[in-house]
Amino acid sequence: MLLSDYEWSRNPRGMHNANVFEPIDLDIYRTTGMGWVKLVTVGNDFYNLIPQFFEMNVTPVVRIYLGQFGNRPMLDAHRSNYQAFAALGVKWFEFYNEPNLEVEWPGNLPDWNNPAQLEPLMDNWLAWAEFIINDLGGYPGFIPLAESASESRNSAVRWMDAMLNYLADRHFERFLNVLRGGCYCATHPYILNHFYQQQPGGGPLSLRAPSEQRAREGGWHFEYPYDPYTQANDPGRTVYGGTDRTPFGDPNGLIAMGRMFNERCATIFGTQAIPVLGTEGGIWNFPAPGEPAYQQDTRFPPYTNASQAEATVAMFDWCAQVAPPWFFGVCLWKEDDYVNKGQRALTRLIQNAPIQAVIPDIPVMQDGSSYVPGLRSPGAAPEVLKGPGPIHGQVDFHMVIVDDTLSMDWWFQTAGEYWDQFRPILTTETDFLDMMPWEKSLGITLIVSNVRRFEAETLIREGYPNAYLDPIIVTPGESTLEQVSRVFAQRLETGRRFG
Repeated sequence: MLLSDYEWSRNPRGMHNANVFEPIDLDIYRTTGMGWVKLVTVGNDFYNLIPQFFEMNVTPVVRIYLGQFGNRPMLDAHRSNYQAFAALGVKWFEFYNEPNLEVEWPGNLPDWNNPAQLEPLMDNWLAWAEFIINDLGGYPGFIPLAESASESRNSAVRWMDAMLNYLADRHFERFLNVLRGGCYCATHPYILNHFYQQQPGGGPLSLRAPSEQRAREGGWHFEYPYDPYTQANDPGRTVYGGTDRTPFGDPNGLIAMGRMFNERCATIFGTQAIPVLGTEGGIWNFPAPGEPAYQQDTRFPPYTNASQAEATVAMFDWCAQVAPPWFFGVCLWKEDDYVNKGQRALTRLIQNAPIQAVIPDIPVMQDGSSYVPGLRSPGAAPEVLKGPGPIHGQVDFHMVIVDDTLSMDWWFQTAGEYWDQFRPILTTETDFLDMMPWEKSLGITLIVSNVRRFEAETLIREGYPNAYLDPIIVTPGESTLEQVSRVFAQRLETGRRFG
């Protein structure tokens, strides 16, 4: 399947409906040039609108409202609702919603580290996703998370890692087929004030004041936390965290969680580009006319009612012209908010026609494979005398190689918990790599001093090009134990095998 095979309007502008049973004003979607509508419904309340949305080239995304549903499986009534929407041409669907929030659970506190919560959640989601693909020919949305960075129990990054790692450990082939067959990642990018517009001719740290921002003038940045301004203030910050200021990750950006999903799936399952759609989000909450500006993050400029309108137009333009090709847009939260206090944003959208996204013919999978019933096809192995072979999704084996110039006395003192969780092969000898069969793939965590780094990495990259190389570089003169301990502690904290 190609990224361009997904059927949608090619218009990243979207709007979320106000509520179940609330009337929908079709004129808003028509006049503002929307390309998506997110419909939360209790059943058949919006059936009659689906043909009209398609006539306007607005692509519907449907989620059946579940209430405090927890991790229960799809009910027969839900199945019938999905089938009825699919019969009208709907292909984009969601099931669970923000399981890292208390409001989604019947009397339980959500915890990514609780198997009784996580495992049935993913088992039942996977069965639902297969139903959407196999029975309806539709696109199942991977579970969207509330983009929380405040607590480890609610952390969006830890939840995402836990969900994907569980699928890799328990349902690798089934989830791989779902990724091949039409899965997309649903996100909820409420981006706060994590955007800015540079001054004309100014550098990356020269930001326009809210009153100076203009939607269709250049210099907009929505790539937080990878934007130049963030990196200048906190070098190395990523969606995973990566710095002392972000212990639980930093997901509050337009494409942050979508980037995490694509990076994790590429590493574990061998994907290349999985579509991402913000099924609710945008620059929210925002002030009504005359109310004080919002400034959730004091590092960034505030936004007023007027500048929020300019930035909303610019955000959609950025989605179409600058964002990664896998990012298909965002549905603004929500229709009644924009009617009640976001009229200026609606007016600016009316005044500026949408820009269509051009979606390249990128295969969803790195190897170009598509959905097939049953297990994945291994393909024909090239004639190679020594392994390891190519990686198809997750690696078959994991080896930790410690450079022979470094002492091994510290290993179980500083990395014992890491070894208990991931159980890698531990060695100082690279000759062992020749014994790996071609049919098996390998990830190598190389612990090496910066003096020997080039020599050791070259040996592995040239001799074993199919292996995934995960270097940990230590500096002579500092404690090897302390340096490596920091790395493995961070990996354990985020549930990551590799860096």
